[in-house]
Amino acid sequence: MPDYASFTTLSPTTLADVLGRDRVMDIGIRPMWQPMPRIAGPAYPVRCAPGDNLMLHAAIYRAPSGAVIVVEAGDNDYAVSGGNVCAVAQRRGIAGFVVDGVIRDLAEVREMRFPVAARGVIPIPGGKQAIGVQNGRVRCGGVDVAPGDCVVADEEGVVVVPVSRLDEVLDASRARVDREAAQSLDEWEVEHRARIESILRQRGFTD
Repeated sequence: MPDYASFTTLSPTTLADVLGRDRVMDIGIRPMWQPMPRIAGPAYPVRCAPGDNLMLHAAIYRAPSGAVIVVEAGDNDYAVSGGNVCAVAQRRGIAGFVVDGVIRDLAEVREMRFPVAARGVIPIPGGKQAIGVQNGRVRCGGVDVAPGDCVVADEEGVVVVPVSRLDEVLDASRARVDREAAQSLDEWEVEHRARIESILRQRGFTD
């Protein structure tokens, strides 16, 4: 079993430095309440049709405990989940939702402290008619997400670590954290200033 739990100790900022831009979701997908705790777990990806939320509502009974349900919604005009869906997901051990779309019942979600990152809130719910993707590949926030990828989300953003690179990225991220912890701010400033001045000179900049 991959070591998903260890990713809760790593900020999306650190992971982004290791992974690069293409594994970081766009800025429109943000925590729906603050301070939302960091979540990290295996992706259970679903795709909903425009105006429909059936696949997410089915997923809360199928995703394993600890999973992050990742939703490629069909639009931003209809909510894919509300308070009761989040409450059941929480009771079943789902770590949280990451939604390329919108939700509703935010006050209830905030009160129960269920982690949700999404594009926003709208009070009108979607229908429940269309079959889409259930635990398959989706695209959320500009990032391709496959089942089992590690999703890490907090106030810094949402990062997706490919399941094939979990050990590599975990080791590299821990090493980066250790290096940064061992360096004082004075040492960082000296190194940083020297690097910036060198770049300026190379580019022909003069004061």
